Amino acid sequence: MKSITDSALLSNGVKMPWLGLGVYKVSNGDEVVKAVRTALEIGYRHIDTASFYENEEGVGQAIKESGIPREQLFITTKVWNTEQGYEETLQAFKRSANKLGLEYVDLYLVHWPVKETYKETYRALEKLYKEGFVRAIGVSNFHIHHLENLMTDCEIKPMVNQVEYHPRLTQQELHAFCRKHQIQLEAWSPLMRGVLLEEPILVDIANKYGKSPAQVILRWDLQNQVVTIPKSVTPQRIKENAEIFDFELTAEEMERIYSLNQNKRIGKNPNDFDL
Repeated sequence: MKSITDSALLSNGVKMPWLGLGVYKVSNGDEVVKAVRTALEIGYRHIDTASFYENEEGVGQAIKESGIPREQLFITTKVWNTEQGYEETLQAFKRSANKLGLEYVDLYLVHWPVKETYKETYRALEKLYKEGFVRAIGVSNFHIHHLENLMTDCEIKPMVNQVEYHPRLTQQELHAFCRKHQIQLEAWSPLMRGVLLEEPILVDIANKYGKSPAQVILRWDLQNQVVTIPKSVTPQRIKENAEIFDFELTAEEMERIYSLNQNKRIGKNPNDFDL
């Protein structure tokens, strides 16, 4: 992982950039257009949105205005809980693709494991994948038991599982399970919404490299083979988040960061999520 264009190789051979821009809670219109435009100018090629974020139009506008060839970009969106079910998901995908202004999406995810519908929802993703509307499919916020249940009768194994992942929630058992089954783990909220940025261990490591604690966390993600999508609307922060390819953490430093784990979430536990 030497540059912003370096990619993870998904189980079906599709390349997914290790670093992306997340746009959760970024307002549609000017705010999201500017954030995505900034990221693309800096060199990001991976943008993560969702129908629930209600900013797919702005993401699409920024992509269109960038002039970057479509095949150089990796765009993720997700089907929301109220859109789940087989036919409903096929319709939800059409809406998302239209808003994005894209003929295909690089990665389409089941946003949360809605107990009654996630299998049917995933079956729709398989259809979209087979028909070439999406280059890769996967899930988000799935525990091991959700994945095991899904894999008992799905035709195509999920290629990605996007979950809350940061030094306070290292999810090592889930990560090992995903590795075993060639499911790429991806981190949402990798910086724990800023909570970790004054953690002494991270500050100490950051000072050694002349980096910020945020950069140290994002580098830790990459060295753990976890795709990471920090969210920001600040140009300087978007740039800083990408400056993580010119240093490398030692094995001891990686372990020190692992030691911060408390199995602590800032988002909902997928088992308890009120769907």
